[in-house]
Amino acid sequence: MLRIVVCVSGGGTNLQAIIDGIAEGTIRNTEIAGVICNNAGAYALKRAENSGIPAFCISPKAYRDRTEFNAAFLEKLDELNPDLIVLAGFLVILPEEMIGKYRDRIINIHPSLIPSFCGTGYYGLKVHEAVLARGVKVTGATVHYVDEGTDTGRIIAQKAVEVLEGDTPEILQRRVMEQAEWKLLPEAIDRIAAAHG
Repeated sequence: MLRIVVCVSGGGTNLQAIIDGIAEGTIRNTEIAGVICNNAGAYALKRAENSGIPAFCISPKAYRDRTEFNAAFLEKLDELNPDLIVLAGFLVILPEEMIGKYRDRIINIHPSLIPSFCGTGYYGLKVHEAVLARGVKVTGATVHYVDEGTDTGRIIAQKAVEVLEGDTPEILQRRVMEQAEWKLLPEAIDRIAAAHG
């Protein structure tokens, strides 16, 4: 059984896709050991609670400095003892110590086709605004392993999504979620769980 911890910052739609995937059996041999959120007001915490999943808010605001926050974050992760850490819209820079300790066991979903529209400053709606500003016809989502760089880890899977005439960043964001993110992330976890045995 693959034990995963899902880290989220906001609404938790990708978390919901994982919860649903496990419930429907499209993600096999996987259990969510816990959800860690850095934002006390995030709806993702409610989603976890509704599904009976242990959820923890570890916010940088509650600590004196980044070092204290990083230590608390790592301590909670170690306590949950995950085989895989899934960053599902987690807008926190991971401590290098954590990346080293969990090397090749942290994955992230990014709302573009890496290497386009990724790296520092490209997150959330900013990605989709940049896609529309450049006038590209195809965007999508990428699941990748996390390393010390921003969106530079080895790519696991990608899915393309068409950009349509008249798209706004919000409309495009929704389409990328529905057509790519919510399918790609569960598929990647299922594949990793299968290899995990």
